Amino acid sequence: MKITVLDGFAENPGDLSWEWLAEYGEYTVYDRTPAELIAERSEGCDILITNKTPLRKDLLKSLKSLKYIGLLSTGYNVVDWDYCKENGIPVCNIPSYSTAAVAQLTFALILEHTNAVSVHSNSVHSGEWTACKDFCYWKTPLTELQNKTLGIIGFGSIGKAVAKIALAFGMKVIASTNHPAPFDGVEFADKDTLLPRSDFVTLHCPLTDKTDGMVNAEFLAKMKKSAMLINTSRGQVVNEADLADALKNGVIAAAGLDVLSVEPPKADNPLLGLKNCHITPHIAWAGYETRARLMEICKENLKAFSLGKPQNVVY
Repeated sequence: MKITVLDGFAENPGDLSWEWLAEYGEYTVYDRTPAELIAERSEGCDILITNKTPLRKDLLKSLKSLKYIGLLSTGYNVVDWDYCKENGIPVCNIPSYSTAAVAQLTFALILEHTNAVSVHSNSVHSGEWTACKDFCYWKTPLTELQNKTLGIIGFGSIGKAVAKIALAFGMKVIASTNHPAPFDGVEFADKDTLLPRSDFVTLHCPLTDKTDGMVNAEFLAKMKKSAMLINTSRGQVVNEADLADALKNGVIAAAGLDVLSVEPPKADNPLLGLKNCHITPHIAWAGYETRARLMEICKENLKAFSLGKPQNVVY
């Protein structure tokens, strides 16, 4: 079989191996595939593996040999899976591989706001502590998490992992979900109740018609002026222009984002340059252990397909 990985660099910049693909046929791995080369590189393939390279209906109709699409992600909107379902092409994703990592980055963003580690470390290295008259100093207000309230919107595996960390910090936790189930230490409430009570609001919901642009001016106005918004889910959940206005005008105090609506962001993204907006470049999933786990599930998915029992099919 002919196998092509269309954009393998993000998953494997060189510290993992693709050699396991040789068990299934001849394989080619491209670091990235620009739009104008997708058709050429996909031609004649039995198996395509993609992360963010789109596979739309017009292209898929031309790929007569295609038997399987493997995703290097949990999200599957880059593939026209309706067409694949109609034509018996399994599309298999990577579920639940990054739960711990996303929960960890959620708190890294929170702690950067409350403790300003990078600000103070840079200050020390620039000589400010050496020149200080006192044994200590702080450049920003510092905040304890104990007894603060964390509002979690979306309470799947990641939301639950975040709740456990918050409870370990001694925080109060409120969650908003369509499917509440008892969880020790967590109160369930609708968003209108959660927002004005929360010192931190973190998003762990999928991107759907209902959540697209959910965080808008009206949503932000319901939050505390001292509150922080964290988004490690999908960039499109947040109306970025409204968030930028809220951060500039003191509607909320800060934001921490690992995702944006367009990635990489355009130079005119209104959030770029705002000092009270911490942005990381979609790295929650990027730890070695996390990517290794993703690769292992990708292997298992292809093996299951080869045995006639595809798993993690998205439709």
